[in-house]
Amino acid sequence: MELVNKEHVQKELDRLANKEVYIHLETTNGAYASHFDESFFSSGAYIRNAILQYEHGKITGNGPFRVGLKMSFGWVYAEGITHFEVDDKGRLLLAGHDFNGKLAVALQISETAF
Repeated sequence: MELVNKEHVQKELDRLANKEVYIHLETTNGAYASHFDESFFSSGAYIRNAILQYEHGKITGNGPFRVGLKMSFGWVYAEGITHFEVDDKGRLLLAGHDFNGKLAVALQISETAF
């Protein structure tokens, strides 16, 4: 993965708009490591292979970035995006890493299931 190039990510969001796509969205603040500090409240969210069609995708901010997908019935968004990649299957892979390099958020968009 490389640091976000806002223009490149926007082009990829535009390429996948108005198509039926699969979404992977995940957040974590260290849920797997909470046993090291019982006073730390861990939380997270995870959804994989949800099918949707978005009308418009938008990347905003100056970094870390926010990526939103506007659907006819609402929004999906991820905040804290720092890195991206378009893999050899044409999937847009977005990730946000914390100051220690650990994954905090992932948003992945694909025309095929993950």
